[in-house]
Amino acid sequence: MAMSRQLSLDGFAEPPARRSSLFFALRPDAAAAARAEALAQQLAPQAGVSARADRTARFHVTLFHVGHFVGDIPAVTLAMARQTAQALQAAPFEVRFDRVATFSGKPGNLPLVLRGAEPCEGLMRFQARLDDALLRAGLCHGERHAQFTPHLTLLYARHAVPEQAIEPIAWQADRLVLYRSLIGEGRYIEEGLWPLEPSRP
Repeated sequence: MAMSRQLSLDGFAEPPARRSSLFFALRPDAAAAARAEALAQQLAPQAGVSARADRTARFHVTLFHVGHFVGDIPAVTLAMARQTAQALQAAPFEVRFDRVATFSGKPGNLPLVLRGAEPCEGLMRFQARLDDALLRAGLCHGERHAQFTPHLTLLYARHAVPEQAIEPIAWQADRLVLYRSLIGEGRYIEEGLWPLEPSRP
C-alpha cells in the first residue's frame, strides 16, 4: 500500500520539513557586540523579559533577505548569492547606532532594536549596491532598498520600550556575511563570508 501524505510506513507522522531563510548581513565587532549585549541586559526589565546571556554571536544587521525556503535551499540560489557577493567590491565603512526603539510586531514579541537618528551614509550606499547587484542577478525585484531600515535587534520585548538616545555603538564593517537561519531553532549557519576591500583600479 502506498504511503499516505500524513503517515510514514511505520505509522508515525512525517516530521515537518525544516524551514529556513537566507540573508546577507553585517556582524558587529567583538567590542560593539559586547556593548550591545550589556545594553540588552540593562533594558530587559523595561521590556518585561529576561535577556539571555551571551547572544553576541547572533547580533547582526540584516542587509537583504534572499528568501524563505521549505526544505533545502536550492543550490542555484546559494551559488548565485555567493557569486554576487564575491563580485561586489566596496571599502569598509562605519556602522553607528545611537538610539534604541521598539519596532511593531506580534503582541508580546516586539523587536527592541538599535538604530540611528540619521542613516549611516556608508551603510546605505553599500546596501543599495548589494540590492542592485542582486537585482541584476535575478535574486530580487528592485523594491528592497526603499524598505531598508538599518537596525540591530537586541531582544524581543513583551511590551514596548520608549525610544531613547544611547551612547553610540559603532564599528567598522569590513566583511559581508551570508547566513542561513533555521526558523524555529534559533540557529544561524554561515554560508559565506567576504572581506570588504576597495575597488581595484
